Amino acid sequence: MQAAIPFPDISSEIFSIDLFGITLALRWYALAYLVGIIAGWRVVVTLMRRQELWPGNRAPVEPALVEDLLTAIILGVILGGRLGFVLFYRPDYYLAHPLDIVKVWEGGMSFHGGFLGVVVAGLWFCRRNSVPPLQLGDALALVAPIGLFFGRLANFVNAELWGRPTDLPWGVIFPGASAQDCPGILPGECARHPSQLYEAGLEGLLLGLVLWLLFRAGTLKRPGQLTGAFLIGYGLSRFVVEFVRQADEQFITPDNPMGYILHAGGFGVSMGQLLSLPMILAGLWLWRRARA
Repeated sequence: MQAAIPFPDISSEIFSIDLFGITLALRWYALAYLVGIIAGWRVVVTLMRRQELWPGNRAPVEPALVEDLLTAIILGVILGGRLGFVLFYRPDYYLAHPLDIVKVWEGGMSFHGGFLGVVVAGLWFCRRNSVPPLQLGDALALVAPIGLFFGRLANFVNAELWGRPTDLPWGVIFPGASAQDCPGILPGECARHPSQLYEAGLEGLLLGLVLWLLFRAGTLKRPGQLTGAFLIGYGLSRFVVEFVRQADEQFITPDNPMGYILHAGGFGVSMGQLLSLPMILAGLWLWRRARA
């Protein structure tokens, strides 16, 4: 048996109660969303109260309006994330089963879809309240790694989005993961890359640290620079980690049922990588624009 770490005995539910015959449960994934959104909200409010951080020593949003922004962002994350998963990863299935689109509790959210939902919600908020979009984008970019960090930890707790087989000593034996792509390994002993933790470290901790250092250097005075840095950092992190989320030669995994989108000469590009490329390009453009 290869060296590996057994998956810790953690329930996806924090607690559940029966109320009038209905079971209500609080799950780690839902808590991750709540913590990320609330923490981000408080940080944005603090930023908007510090006028000296912004161009012309004037914050782009009145602190009292951040609650309206919060509502728009929540809707953007949920609707965009769900519709992104439907359109990017499972269009054939949901075309045949349209009523299943609303079954968010069964899983299926896309970061790139959620990101686009936030962009739409943010632009709507900016148009309605005469807010400079890039300045608002910089504030949201600074707090985004908080939600990404907790979200990826919740993915790990849920034993989902696991990576391809590995013989590295930190490989994890995830419950429910097939052993068919682990030749010579008994079922229940196939260790895989804990890709959720890789992403928590890259998209959450490392990217968050980089953005914080840029913020401390006064980048809010240059609208678009933090947004560009976030797009570059997330896009590169996701592109790299996608390689270890591979489950077989066609890159078919539970979270990527479409397999490779582009595949030639033994090399393939997944949907997650394909969607990350325009993020990187847009980030480079914004960074250069802000530095000009």
